[in-house]
Amino acid sequence: MAEDLVLDTAIRDWVLIPLSVVMVLIGVLRHFVSKLMRSNQVPDAKIVKEGQVIIRARNLRAGANFIPFKSFRARRFYYSNEENGLLFVPKGQAQNAQAQMFSDPNMAMDMMKKNLSMIIPQTLTFAWVNFFFSGFVAAKIPFPLTQRFRSMLQNGIDLSTVDVSYVSSRSWYFLNLFGLRGLFSLILGEDNATDDTQRMMQMSGFGFDPTRSLGAEKDGLDIVQHDWALPKFEHRAEAVLRKVLS
Repeated sequence: MAEDLVLDTAIRDWVLIPLSVVMVLIGVLRHFVSKLMRSNQVPDAKIVKEGQVIIRARNLRAGANFIPFKSFRARRFYYSNEENGLLFVPKGQAQNAQAQMFSDPNMAMDMMKKNLSMIIPQTLTFAWVNFFFSGFVAAKIPFPLTQRFRSMLQNGIDLSTVDVSYVSSRSWYFLNLFGLRGLFSLILGEDNATDDTQRMMQMSGFGFDPTRSLGAEKDGLDIVQHDWALPKFEHRAEAVLRKVLS
């Protein structure tokens, strides 16, 4: 049976609050350091244009049912026809994103700086937490949890009798590491340099591949089934007015 623990207020004052404040300050510092390390190179006009085309095609797919079928078919042909469509990329012109990154030394250097600004602070912070706060039960979740959450919330505590809702200091560090994205978005804006998940995607995918994104967007636009929604709304409005007036 799980045991109920009484947490000392000193743990809150000297472990929980300092750890949270340090994680926020390190995130803000990482953001400004990343901005200082970022090179002021002009983005490639072709990549910017292809990104804007992808955004416009996605907006067309999202609002396809709010324009007539004739207009949607003309726009889809403008984007996806195999002669001069904006989303069509001939096979000979396809460019490997990995080869493009290694051919541009500035891009490779920016990627290395971003990875260093992510890995070094995380390594030092984890070593600090593991050395000073290892073994502390820092907080308690105010709702019951299943046993599957034990390995996530009680990292560093090898006691099966402790209730799952208690959180160790090491697990609190990981919760702050991946759970402060919303707070950083409010403080630093949406385009901040503290999003580690985006960094990991860039490390695994070697950046943005415009050719693959254009092809995927073309396939998604081709399979859209148009169903104009506005006539249905007109009929519903007419039926409601008839009920009101009758």
